[in-house]
Amino acid sequence: MHTIEAAQILAAGVAAGAINALVGSGTLVTFPVLLALGYPPVVANASNTVGLVPGSFAAAYGYRAEVATHRRLLLPLGAAAVAGAIGGALLLLVLPDATFGAVVPVLISLALVLIVLQPWLVRALRRRTAAGPRPVGPVLIGAVFAAGVYGGYFGAALGVLLLGVLGILVSPNLQQVNGLKNIIAGLANTVAALVFVAAGIVAWLPALLIAVGSVAGGVLGARYGRRLPDAVLRTVIVAVGLTAVIRMVA
Repeated sequence: MHTIEAAQILAAGVAAGAINALVGSGTLVTFPVLLALGYPPVVANASNTVGLVPGSFAAAYGYRAEVATHRRLLLPLGAAAVAGAIGGALLLLVLPDATFGAVVPVLISLALVLIVLQPWLVRALRRRTAAGPRPVGPVLIGAVFAAGVYGGYFGAALGVLLLGVLGILVSPNLQQVNGLKNIIAGLANTVAALVFVAAGIVAWLPALLIAVGSVAGGVLGARYGRRLPDAVLRTVIVAVGLTAVIRMVA
């Protein structure tokens, strides 16, 4: 690998780590770079997943104060995400690429609809429910499990999906659920990465370069992103999500 190529991967890792800390979809930065450098799609996806894991947990650490608000949800939702990610990673190894191209844009679009409608949906739910912590019900567990399957399969915009689900079913405070999202996404990516490592489809040099960059980007994204008002963060989420859809259907 040439020095310029290594620098491109490292820079993409920094950008992806920052985007993942704020929203998710950092994969849409690093994955195309690996493809452009000649890595096969499955290898590029696996290497990218392995590389972005450290950045997810760096971002989660930056949001540790917000995570503490919903600490009780970490075990059930983390377990659901892990179980889903195992299934999704195995699907990646056996399903054709055409399936991915057809399904993923639909899922991202659904997540964006949830983000845009979130304030209205939250007000509607508040009128129908009592005050206090919302229970960990089967709808929430099932939604996080489904997001985990998606994350294990590809992972681009996993954060958008999780923010859409958590923002409606857990809390209207996007900064609080963003911290929770970083941990859940990190767990899903970790499990998927372990499956890819066991399958022997990881290119380790680009994975390591992305890992170094994603940690730096995750720290920066968490440091500055947690200061954003909900309205601004929601705008960023929609912008990134729309970019993801456009790039994947173009």
